[in-house]
Parts: sequence; structure tokens; C-alpha cells
Amino acid sequence: MTDLDYLKLSKPQKMLVDLRRFLAALPGHIGNGLKNLVMFIVNFFKGIGLAIVDVIQTFIHGDWKTKVSYFVMGFGSCARGQWGRGILFFVFQTLFNFYMFNPNASQSGLYYLGKLSTLGTIETHKEGRRTVYGDNSFFILLYGVLTIFFIIAFIYTWYTNIQQNKISEQILKSGHKLKSTKDDLQSLMDEQFHKTLLALPVLGVTVFTILPIIFMILVAFTNFDMTHQPPGKLFTWVGWSNFHELLASDTASHGNTFRQVLLWTLIWAFFATFLNYFLGMLVAIMINKKGIKLKKMWRTILVMTIAIPQFVSLLYVSKMFAADGLINTYLMKWGWISAPIPFWTQPGWARFTIILINVWIGIPYLMLIATGILMNIPADLYESARIDGASAFQMYQKITLPYMLFVTGPYLLTSFTGNINNFNVIFLLSGGKPQSMELTGNAGYTDLLITWLYKMTVNDTNYKLAAVMGILVFLVLAIINLVAYNLIPSVKNEEDFQ
Repeated sequence: MTDLDYLKLSKPQKMLVDLRRFLAALPGHIGNGLKNLVMFIVNFFKGIGLAIVDVIQTFIHGDWKTKVSYFVMGFGSCARGQWGRGILFFVFQTLFNFYMFNPNASQSGLYYLGKLSTLGTIETHKEGRRTVYGDNSFFILLYGVLTIFFIIAFIYTWYTNIQQNKISEQILKSGHKLKSTKDDLQSLMDEQFHKTLLALPVLGVTVFTILPIIFMILVAFTNFDMTHQPPGKLFTWVGWSNFHELLASDTASHGNTFRQVLLWTLIWAFFATFLNYFLGMLVAIMINKKGIKLKKMWRTILVMTIAIPQFVSLLYVSKMFAADGLINTYLMKWGWISAPIPFWTQPGWARFTIILINVWIGIPYLMLIATGILMNIPADLYESARIDGASAFQMYQKITLPYMLFVTGPYLLTSFTGNINNFNVIFLLSGGKPQSMELTGNAGYTDLLITWLYKMTVNDTNYKLAAVMGILVFLVLAIINLVAYNLIPSVKNEEDFQ
């Protein structure tokens, strides 16, 4: 297909062509990705090799102060008058040594590192009336991972210490003066200020984000569940068996439930995203239309929906749709129905009701976003279209919608991701119900992956499968975002609408 033929296509046709092109090029992208990954690994180990050679050469050619710094971090800096750097290096080494070689062997880093391969061998047991506590698999795994992080940080800091000594020697040999502690502090507030600002956030992200993610991934390869609860019981490594259990194909397994919940999660995310998007845009267009009176009042009424906390509004609405709730009571009173509508007891009705109520919640957000964007569309575009005889629908199709999609493309992507993990709406409205014997793991027909994961951890304490599900949810989101990101107009045609 030539570029001229492509330009003649409608928006939906262009999206289909773009999708086909992306899928056709996907093997090549995967191949390039694997090639880049291999090159990264090769360069990583090559860099480590060069660093080792550099460390050896520095030790051979360095002075005695540098050589001592290999064993006592910060000694060379202190000996050359850079007390601030030297004390920091020495304090870090002291903390590392105390943690790794703690006199209390059961609390040392070496203890946790040594137990990491088995996650503990001594169970808590009774000796007469006395309870003798053994190994704690949870702490062994957690502190084992933390110890590995600490060792990596120590190696990096130790190498930095060596490099500092090497650079200091070169500066002194060239006849220049080394920076004092005062100079270092001024540098941290001036040209190195970005490091000062980022130090605490990087530490926080490492401790509170990266470490828990790695811990969760490792839990997926253990048998950590209700029957293996430390400190009373140990859990251990089980390899890929948890993945096999969650992805098994037999109907009575967690795999069948996972597929059903995943399908409903994707259906829910699609309708929750695009229904709200187009209906919210339509409401914004109607309110902004010339001749509409009391615009502020209509906007205020809609905004009141999101001003009330969902914990209050959704719980109240769930009671309204109950079998003895306000909706069924009045419909039966007016003679429109003879029996209560099973809003929360029949899977089809429950799913339809949740999507409908979410429209009521989501439209105000999109109305506010669309209002701001619509006001920025040049009025002369519409005026030119009217002169050319375009209808209202044609102006929406050729001007409004492309402009909205271009500006809100990234929002649509994040909104879809957010709806896949939309815990509040499902949990507060239906709690995942109705449930069935066909679904395992306490799952219900309206459960999303995120609410089912919550039930697994809080109600069933099945941490191993919850960890596996967390990994699979990440993979699903990563694939969807990768495909969608390469198709949204704001990424493909960055030069448009400028």
C-alpha cells in the first residue's frame, strides 16, 4: 500500500492497517530486542572485566595510601585531607561489616545469605512445655534479598572509593589542590545539586518499590500459603509449579478461573474506558454547544458525582440495586416487574450493572477533560467545515474526534491500565459476587484480577499464587501498553496539530 492510498483511508481503516503493520513487524522488534539484550549483557560483563583490570592496575601503581584504602575505605581520602569523604566511606564500611558479621549470628547478613538457598531447615517445635523457635522463612527471604542489595551497594561504594584515590593521586601529581570538605558541600548545593535532590528518592524507590517487587517475584517460586506460615511452618522453593497450577487447562483448576477472570477483566476495562470516553465527550459537546443555558449548573451537577467519596456513593448504590433495594421495590410497586431483578445474583446482570454504574461515575471526569480540550480547538476549523457543507457528524468525525484522540491518547492508555486495576468499583459494588463452585480460589463472576488477588492474599493467604498472578497481570499490561502505545496518534504523528 502506497502512502497516497493510506491517506485516503478512514480513521478505523488506518488503525487496522497500523495494527497489521505493527504485528507484521513484531517478530523483527522482538529479534532486535533480544539482540539488544544480548549486547547489553555482553557489554555489562565486559565493563565488569575492565573494572577489575582497572582495580588491579590501581593497586599495583598506587601509593601506600591508596593501597590501605583497599582494606580500610576512606583512609586515603582522610590521609589527603578530604575528611568528609573519608568519614562517609569509613562509616559505610563499618555498618556493612556490623550487618554482615553481627556477633548475634542469627541476625547477620551471612546467616540470611547462607539460608537463602533452603529458606530455613529448622522448624519451630516444642521441647516439653517450652516453644523453641526455629528458622523464619519469611525473614530469610526478605533479609536475604536485602543482603544481596547491600553487597551490591558495598561493591559499588568500594569501587568508588578506589576511583577517588586514583583521581586524587592524578590531581596531586598534576600540581593542583584537592577539594576540601567545604568544597564538596558547596558542590552538592551547586553543580552536584541534582545528586542531592535525587539521593533520598532513589533510596526510597529502591527500598519501598524495587525490593518488594523482587520479593514478590521470588515468592512466586515458593510454596508460601496458609499451610506454610512462618514462624510456625517453613516454606521452600518449588520452581515453576505455581505457574503451572495457575495456567493449567483442566476445568477444576485455578487456570480455568484465571482465564475467565482475565477475559472479564479485559471486557470490563474496554467498556469502562471507551464508554466513559465517548459519552463524556458527548456530554461535554452538548454542554459547550452555543445556546445551551445554565452551563455552570449542569457541570456542577455532574461534578457532584465525583465530589462524594466512592466509599459512600458506591456502597449506597449497591444497596439500591439489591433484591430488596430501592430500584426493585419501586419497579415491583409500579407493576413493571413481577419478581426482583437479580442485579447482584446473576452473572450477566451483575456485570451489566457494574458497567452501567461505572458510566455514571466516569462521565464527569471525561466531561471536565474534554471541556478543556474542546475549548482549544480552533473555531475557524469548524467555520471552514460549515462553509464546505459538512454536517455536525462529519465535523465531529473529521475535526473533534481526531483532535481529542491526539491529545488524550496517552490518557486513554493510562485509563485502560487503571481500569484493569480498578479495585474500588468492583469491591464496593459487588465484592466480586456472585460466586460459583465452577470458580476456584474464592473468585466471583465480577472479580477482576486485582480483586481476586486481594482475596487470595487477605482471605485465603495464598501468597504463592497471588505473587504469580501479580507477575501475569504485569505481563498482560505490558503487552497491551506496548501494542497500544505504538498505535495512538500522539505517538505515531507527533508533528500533527502543531
